[in-house]
Amino acid sequence: MPEPTKKEENEVPAPAPPPEEPSKEKEAGTTPAKDWTLVEPPPGEEQAKQNANSQLSILFIEKPQGGTVKVGEDITFIAKVKAEDLLRKPTIKWFKGKWMDLASKAGKHLQLKETFERHSRVYTFEMQIIKAKENFAGNYRCEVTYKDKFDSCSFDLEVHESTGTTPNIDIRSAFKRSGEGQEDAGELDFSGLLKRREVKQQEEEPQVDVWELLKNAKPSEYEKIAFQYGITDLRGMLKRLKRMRREEKKSAAFAKILDPAYQVDKGGRVRFVVELADPKLEVKWYKNGQEIRPSTKYIFEHKGCQRILFINNCQMTDDSEYYVTAGDEKCSTELFVREPPIMVTKQLEDTTAYCGERVELECEVSEDDANVKWFKNGEEIIPGPKSRYRIRVEGKKHILIIEGATKADAAEYSVMTTGGQSSAKLSVDLKPLKILTPLTDQTVNLGKEICLKCEISENIPGKWTKNGLPVQESDRLKVVHKGRIHKLVIANALTEDEGDYVFAPDAYNVTLPAKVHVIDPPKIILDGLDADNTVTVIAGNKLRLEIPISGEPPPKAMWCRGDKAIMEGSGRIRTESYPDSSTLVIDIAERDDSGVYHINLKNEAGEAHASIKVKVVDFPDPPVAPTVTEVGDDWCIMNWEPPAYDGGSPILGYFIERKKKQSSRWMRLNFDLCKETTFEPKKMIEGVAYEVRIFAVNAIGISKPSMPSRPFVPLAVTSPPTLLTVDSVTDTTVTMRWRPPDHIGAAGLDGYVLEYCFEGSTSAKQSDENGEAAYDLPAEDWIVANKDLIDKTKFTITGLPTDAKIFVRVKAVNAAGASEPKYYSQPILVKEIIEPPKIRIPRHLKQTYIRRVGEAVNLVIPFQGKPRPELTWKKDGAEIDKNQINIRNSETDTIIFIRKAERSHSGKYDLQVKVDKFVETASIDIQIIDRPGPPQIVKIEDVWGENVALTWTPPKDDGNAAITGYTIQKADKKSMEWFTVIEHYHRTSATITELVIGNEYYFRVFSENMCGLSEDATMTKESAVIAKDGKIYKNPVYEDFDFSEAPMFTQPLVNTYAIAGYNATLNCSVRGNPKPKITWMKNKVAIVDDPRYRMFSNQGVCTLEIRKPSPYDGGTYCCKAVNDLGTVEIECKLEVKVVAQ
Repeated sequence: MPEPTKKEENEVPAPAPPPEEPSKEKEAGTTPAKDWTLVEPPPGEEQAKQNANSQLSILFIEKPQGGTVKVGEDITFIAKVKAEDLLRKPTIKWFKGKWMDLASKAGKHLQLKETFERHSRVYTFEMQIIKAKENFAGNYRCEVTYKDKFDSCSFDLEVHESTGTTPNIDIRSAFKRSGEGQEDAGELDFSGLLKRREVKQQEEEPQVDVWELLKNAKPSEYEKIAFQYGITDLRGMLKRLKRMRREEKKSAAFAKILDPAYQVDKGGRVRFVVELADPKLEVKWYKNGQEIRPSTKYIFEHKGCQRILFINNCQMTDDSEYYVTAGDEKCSTELFVREPPIMVTKQLEDTTAYCGERVELECEVSEDDANVKWFKNGEEIIPGPKSRYRIRVEGKKHILIIEGATKADAAEYSVMTTGGQSSAKLSVDLKPLKILTPLTDQTVNLGKEICLKCEISENIPGKWTKNGLPVQESDRLKVVHKGRIHKLVIANALTEDEGDYVFAPDAYNVTLPAKVHVIDPPKIILDGLDADNTVTVIAGNKLRLEIPISGEPPPKAMWCRGDKAIMEGSGRIRTESYPDSSTLVIDIAERDDSGVYHINLKNEAGEAHASIKVKVVDFPDPPVAPTVTEVGDDWCIMNWEPPAYDGGSPILGYFIERKKKQSSRWMRLNFDLCKETTFEPKKMIEGVAYEVRIFAVNAIGISKPSMPSRPFVPLAVTSPPTLLTVDSVTDTTVTMRWRPPDHIGAAGLDGYVLEYCFEGSTSAKQSDENGEAAYDLPAEDWIVANKDLIDKTKFTITGLPTDAKIFVRVKAVNAAGASEPKYYSQPILVKEIIEPPKIRIPRHLKQTYIRRVGEAVNLVIPFQGKPRPELTWKKDGAEIDKNQINIRNSETDTIIFIRKAERSHSGKYDLQVKVDKFVETASIDIQIIDRPGPPQIVKIEDVWGENVALTWTPPKDDGNAAITGYTIQKADKKSMEWFTVIEHYHRTSATITELVIGNEYYFRVFSENMCGLSEDATMTKESAVIAKDGKIYKNPVYEDFDFSEAPMFTQPLVNTYAIAGYNATLNCSVRGNPKPKITWMKNKVAIVDDPRYRMFSNQGVCTLEIRKPSPYDGGTYCCKAVNDLGTVEIECKLEVKVVAQ
């Protein structure tokens, strides 16, 4: 139990309860009543003194007030806290006495509630005591806490009995508290007094003052005294004892102080006396820090220097700390109120019972609802959900209940209270057992249920045995106990279930026997045979047919075939008998042994019969020689007849073998049995003679091989021609084109036959979507277009009527015959179709076509148009000289061929393709280039120091190509060996440096274009002498060179074709100083901020990129260059073509 603690200084004592009516109970003291006086100070003085010794409330706006309640009634204490200045709910605690926290005691008799009113912002805390008991009386305290704020108040609860007076009790019961969390939480308890020890009869002893014992005892004896006198709050008493042992300081106010402690019985009267050194000093009495007011319960008396306090009708609430103050000094004491011990008024009685009965042990005590302890052989009985013991309390009666008593319950039982104990013996005996229904012997058929049943007079368990061994339960064997009836149930009786069964009730020397006999009629077990009870044996093997049999007793077996019995012995056909089977034995089985065999079983339980068919099987006969009915390139089709005798077992299939006629080695063609009587051997070599043979197979094995077939040679026609298409159609002809067959074979290909028939023939039908005829036309409807075989894959059918529709097919022919025909997918209309001409200029010819002099020019220009178009070539608007330029035309293209190109062949060539009234034109630029001529004049402009300044004029003949640079060489006059000084030089003036002083030099210059250097070079007429030192050098005067230049396109735009969906670019190059501004236009409209176009300019090269053009993007594009010196434009055409899907 928690120790009692002294009242904290900051506690605010609650106002004293109002004065009670004078008590009519007798006082414990001997002083006459007339000597007691009641002194009440004036109200103003009393209030001033109370305020001086207490603090103002910090948190409470309403404190709980003390009260009085009768036993069994309810009372509620209310505290209220203002929440205006609080941010969260305050913490509140309720205490009983100095230490007991009531939060853990909430239950049947105590409930704590709290509510909050939002409008008034007031927390209301309630403590409700339900059905109060006497031991609920005492001092209570309420504490509220919020952060660093704290407030508390104390109040008293008095509980009065409804009738009668409370007897005096001993102090030992005052420190007994109940356990936490139970229904009677908060009640006084003395369970710690009862320990697990043997119960001894307590003799009546004189009352002992425990307080005096503890004061005079050694510390080592405290535990012994507490155990002996049932003190549970030993720590609280020791704490009080420690305070009492402190040496009191000499007091100037008190001549005699209070005793350390006082003890009084419940309902008695106690007297506190102090003696003052100065009788004028004012004295105040306090209880637990709260000032005591005069009332009928508290009486003050003055006798000279003595100040006396009487407390009448002491209750458990008066058990507390008291002190008295005189001026600034005080002295204190402890008051202990004793409760009377609980006595056993009706003793336990010895009891005798039978096993299984309900036993009740009853006693009575002196108080209602008193706490008592029950013991069995000195061990405490603790009731619970799993315990066999229950305790019932009916006022003063306490009853121990034992359900279903057993022999283990026989013992000495005792009950103990704080004031006495009682014990009694319980004897448990067995009831006389009667056998109401004994076990009976049983005879059951095999597989039936066995049920052994008995009934006895008592509901007690028992044990089953079989042949002296315990019976073990299983899925098949069940032991049933229901009340007084006991059963042993065996499902599906077996022969091993036969035996002697005994049931023995527990705790009784009685047995109930029974015999079980299992019988079984004879049975023949044919589970291992086929559905028709057929046994198959291979001829020449031994048959040992073992037939399992059953029956109880074992039956006798007899075998027979027809009317002839088969006896046991040593013959070729005999029988053998065993306890659980009968066997038929046939040595070296023959075909004549096939037949029906009968077996008969007989015993005292009945008879059984069965028939078994024995079938002797052998290998099948070989089949007849196979016949080859059809031959292909590497395959053939062969047929044969099944063998005449299948060996008594169905033919499962056949194996086929093949060999070359000249070879003796046979090769197996199938590893899986062939179920049919036809087979197609494959992967043979054309032109080689083969033979085949057959093996028959049944369940027994493989027959001997058949005779070989007649020799045959694989040879096959080719596969049909492929890709049959219409090449051209006129008013009277149809030209067809096709591809050779995919597979020709060893027989080769001799030629093709082209056939046709007119639509509307007797059986002409449309062909299917794969180009094959839905079904062939009759042979008389097809007309052969070529009387002789043709080896070409193109043929023109002539002499056809205009506007007729024909079907066409082609066959490949070789030594094996004609192949399957290849059909054209639809009928062909014999009528020439005009197709507008269209010229397809190759991509590399859309720009200027450049070739060197002497090279060959061979240009192929494809075109389309039907009928065959007329072609016209012109050069620079004039007719082409066919002596210099060869023109070759075909149905699909035209070719310009120049064997050795000359510069005169350069120019613009125009092609015109005309079909009827439709005309298509195209142009090609051809440029024939040659090496340039040498520069015209080379001059030495000046010589100074080691340098020579040269100038020259461009050549007259640039080779039909732009001059790309010059190469300058020097030669010493003495050796005239030429050395290159500068290569790929673009200007027409240069300065030669680092010449050797004193030497004389000649210079020459070569012209260069895209064909290379000129064949000759132009040399200076004069030489340049490099003077030695000392010669005065005259600095030349140079004029500033003007680099300004109007814009000029050095590479023009070229007409371009583009494919829709693919990026296209237009390129040109421009020169000018200052750098010209480039503007691109489409159809004379400037292209500005269009995301479909990107424009680049790098080193004078201008590029326009058109992203994924469409036909809409076709038109005339213009590039415009502008600077301060002029403006120049160049145009080209862009055509965007859409590729057909």
